[in-house]
Amino acid sequence: MAGVLKKTTDLVGLARLRILYTKILDVLKRTPKKAAYRKYTEQIANEKLAMVKAEPDVKQSEDQLQGVQIKEVILQAENELSLWKPWEMFMEEPPANQWKWPV
Repeated sequence: MAGVLKKTTDLVGLARLRILYTKILDVLKRTPKKAAYRKYTEQIANEKLAMVKAEPDVKQSEDQLQGVQIKEVILQAENELSLWKPWEMFMEEPPANQWKWPV
């Protein structure tokens, strides 16, 4: 498929990503500091936020993201914000053998 050009969507652009990564980092501040989820997600969000702040051009940002369109990155960030909260307690007690392995 040589010669096929990928067009940028510039859906809502880099400004939307800045907002999303800032929200992700704010949410992570409420998680336990020792949680692996917080550690690694903070690292990724900070790296991507720095990249978005440093490069105002959508096309250049997409190139830095190895060809991923900004629209896809926005969807990933939105999905990250909607994840479940693994640090919260159960709403009800799990069955007695829930965590027993092998069964």
